[in-house]
Amino acid sequence: MLHEWRNVVAGPCRKLWERGPLGVSLAVLATVAVIGLHEFQQTASGAGVVRVLSEVRADQPVWLSLLRTPVSVFVPAADLPAWGGLPRLFLAFALAELAFGRVRTLVVAYAVTLAGTLGARVMIALGPDRLGLPAEAAHTVDTGASAAIVGLFAYTAVALRAPLLFLAAVVSTVAGSIAEPNLAGREHLVAVTVAMILAVVLHGRRGATATPPASAAHDTPPCQYPLTESDGVDQEVGHDGSRRGRPTGRRGDRSDPDR
Repeated sequence: MLHEWRNVVAGPCRKLWERGPLGVSLAVLATVAVIGLHEFQQTASGAGVVRVLSEVRADQPVWLSLLRTPVSVFVPAADLPAWGGLPRLFLAFALAELAFGRVRTLVVAYAVTLAGTLGARVMIALGPDRLGLPAEAAHTVDTGASAAIVGLFAYTAVALRAPLLFLAAVVSTVAGSIAEPNLAGREHLVAVTVAMILAVVLHGRRGATATPPASAAHDTPPCQYPLTESDGVDQEVGHDGSRRGRPTGRRGDRSDPDR
């Protein structure tokens, strides 16, 4: 509990105090983008523009879906309230941004969203008889930041080892996706799975290489000091690191027959 509090609450709050509002600039931009696109979509001319830029469906060519996916992340889904999901979106992006930086947050958000979009195509191809989706799901408009949000929460919880965050922000979404196996629900499951794999691969490898093995200190050879000669006395180093003098062969030997 204390470990999770430090990683999820104390650490991000300290970084926010140090960086100021710029520390959550990506979260602010994402929230503003959702609000702006939602309001623009309500206008007569804006609806067509938003549809051309962001509408993703499984019956489209793959290249078109790939082209529209970055914009579709910030377009609210038509069947969900835009304002109700804004706090959750801001928290997911802000926590990930403070913990991992802007670039990593954007990469994870896009990766899980794209995985959900492509995974939906695979499930539609499988069909409902093979735990897939019915063919009519291909005509469903697939937009919204829900996959990115649950993916970021899953990534953050696994990377920071925060089971309570995972329980509060991810398990409820997964349970709802299992209870209602529609297109969005299946994409959420794919997003959570991909986010967890990314967190284990990236942060597990970093944790394994960042800490040197415990035996490294014992394998390090002791420091060896060079022997020096001063005033007829040779210096030698003992096993405990101390120096002691011994008389040299010529100056310290009084039994020299030539004397």
